Amino acid sequence: MKKGAARPMQTQAIEAAVSAQASARYVLRLYITGSTPRSVKAITNIRKICEEHLKERYDLEVVDISRHPTLAEGEQIIAAPTLIKKLPLPLRRFIGDMSHTDRILIGLDLCEAVEETSLTRDR
Repeated sequence: MKKGAARPMQTQAIEAAVSAQASARYVLRLYITGSTPRSVKAITNIRKICEEHLKERYDLEVVDISRHPTLAEGEQIIAAPTLIKKLPLPLRRFIGDMSHTDRILIGLDLCEAVEETSLTRDR
């Protein structure tokens, strides 16, 4: 097979993956400890990210580990706040107040989807 012949199929596969990612439903769980300033900031930041980049395509559950310690044990939470992306796979964890938006977007595999959305808006 010629080297250039596979390129269109690779491009199609990438475009299909980006399209599937752009419509995927996200299941997120944020573990916090009480209503500390850091917990409140994490909730505010992740809700803002979700509303801006996952509008109507996400489920966010906030779990206070001081009230539900067994849930934290089951997920092996060692620090709070911790965000777990359950779906789409792969599972990912983020620790902190969720203020590093770029890192969160990369970790949620939203960078390509964000770029694709902005490209289609410019047309």
